[in-house]
Amino acid sequence: MTRVASAPVNFGIYRHDTDLIGAGELLAGMAEAGYDGVDSGPIGYLGAGDLARAGLGLAGGWVDLRYGDAAGFEADLAGLRAALGFFTSVAVDDPRFAPRPTLACPSNVERFARPGGDAPGIPGEAWPEFAARVQAAADVCREAGLEPTFHYHLETDVETPEDVERLLELTDVGICLDTGHLWLAGGDPVAALRAWSGRVTQVHVKDADRAVLAQGGDLTTAVKNGCFPALGRGEVDIAGFADVLREVGYQGWIVIEQDAPATGQDLGAILADQRANREFLRSVGL
Repeated sequence: MTRVASAPVNFGIYRHDTDLIGAGELLAGMAEAGYDGVDSGPIGYLGAGDLARAGLGLAGGWVDLRYGDAAGFEADLAGLRAALGFFTSVAVDDPRFAPRPTLACPSNVERFARPGGDAPGIPGEAWPEFAARVQAAADVCREAGLEPTFHYHLETDVETPEDVERLLELTDVGICLDTGHLWLAGGDPVAALRAWSGRVTQVHVKDADRAVLAQGGDLTTAVKNGCFPALGRGEVDIAGFADVLREVGYQGWIVIEQDAPATGQDLGAILADQRANREFLRSVGL
């Protein structure tokens, strides 16, 4: 059983104090477009009351921590605990659809400038301590009664399929299989789902275009240029991915994402894309 969520990043919302669109308007648009839930976006943007009024569930939400820096990691745990407080305040009608705390890394300067696996990542000797802190963060989530998911992501320390494999080897944390970020980092989402299915605790369905990324520039530029198009307009085999989701018996949230620039957005066009994205996913049986 799956449910489908949208996300504030689809509207260019990366900060909780944005004035691009209010939470009520955003959630009403998602509900009207046929979504079952939403990713939290930046912690503080949505509240439990906003979700209840819109009749939407909470799929989870991004929390980045500095796993490569012992002091920074300890400081960042306060933000994780605050996010967990929000996640646990939201009503859940089925434990399969409890919010997933989405553990992630902050931006890596070199990888932000050259996203897609071209910049160096974590040195081999640094992996054990890095992974131990990821494990510690996962344990904090479990102490709060929630199962985490780790989101590899362009521009961060965990970006490439090889990075993901190393993280899976050194921890027991599940992963958020994001089709678009994996594709742009040189991976194959269909093959990865088969290989990692036992560790996939959330799914982000996102189309992507390597040709746009290859034009150069940092990740912000790539997003502005359209490296994440509407579903069905990029290079990712989403229909094949949907087939394998059914094959492996995935249960849980599927979050549709189409990252938008943070400024200069046409809200009508964004809503039209989100309706089209939901219909596209229905067309492949999800």
